[in-house]
Amino acid sequence: MTLGPLMVDIQGDVLQPIEREILAHPLVGSVILFSRNFSNSHQLIQLICEIHAIRSPALIVGVDHEGGRVQRFIEGFSRLPAMRRIGLEFDAATVRGLSLAREMGWLMAAELRAHGVDLSFAPCVDLDYGVSGAIGDRALHKTSSAVGQLAVAYMYGMRSAGMAATAKHFPGHGAVVADSHHALPVDRRMLVDMENDLAPYRLMIENGLTGVMVAHVLYPEIDHVPASVSKRWISGILRQEMRFQGVIFADDLSMVGAASVGGILDRAQAALAAGCDVLPVCNHRPSVELLLDELKVPQNLAAAFRLVRLRGKSASTPSLLRSSPAWLAAQAVLEHAIAVPDLKLT
Repeated sequence: MTLGPLMVDIQGDVLQPIEREILAHPLVGSVILFSRNFSNSHQLIQLICEIHAIRSPALIVGVDHEGGRVQRFIEGFSRLPAMRRIGLEFDAATVRGLSLAREMGWLMAAELRAHGVDLSFAPCVDLDYGVSGAIGDRALHKTSSAVGQLAVAYMYGMRSAGMAATAKHFPGHGAVVADSHHALPVDRRMLVDMENDLAPYRLMIENGLTGVMVAHVLYPEIDHVPASVSKRWISGILRQEMRFQGVIFADDLSMVGAASVGGILDRAQAALAAGCDVLPVCNHRPSVELLLDELKVPQNLAAAFRLVRLRGKSASTPSLLRSSPAWLAAQAVLEHAIAVPDLKLT
């Protein structure tokens, strides 16, 4: 059985019988976890082991775990700084900033891998234009060059811990005020004006980027539909012009930003037709059940192969990880970053 395109969530910290049935469905290929799925370190390891045991090949288990205000697991995990902290360090001293990016990418990924998590949706490479509350301090920096350098360093850190990076939110969520969780943001710039937003993706792709998440943002000067369901953005610009060969995720299709496309079946079909490999559907079980009943997906062995590449590589256990020289060194870097007062981005 190959891995299907749907990424689904579960309700609590243990699997229910109906959830085991859902995860065994051939249209499902991955699971996203939230804070509600976490009680403690041992419970999380057991839950992920049970998820992985349901299918062969095993389902991919992912989470949003960037640091700052987007960190799903707290107890037993390092409290990671927001991405902006890395950019501030970069402004103070370029080498230290790049080192911090790599160390935090490694630390985040290593702790998740020690619990069995395959994938974290990081780093966020949206530019900090100072207008988006949804992005805010999740952005590494306001300049394209800094974001590109820091994102590549962060990606290398993740990779050395056995985790693939997924850059988001393509092609850029930082220049709009609206939050796509609650509305459809509209960015009226022309394509030529978005080169700074695209440049970090180009650099990451050159360095082996494995995953990209596409935003529910409308760019009417480029296409008449949101980027997450846009053939021009996904199949045209990202795949053909930028030559990205990795996994393409739509952002959560349950978000209000996707509602302009139609019902959940319309959204899923449009995202697949545009070239998305993975369709997250979160926090709305009826939508998942409807898609399992009605979504028709043509066989796509290339997408299934790409998805398998997201599986986490080498991993330790939490106790062995915390006694390792690499983890202790990362803690020292983290403590320094937290202790340094915030400065303004230059």
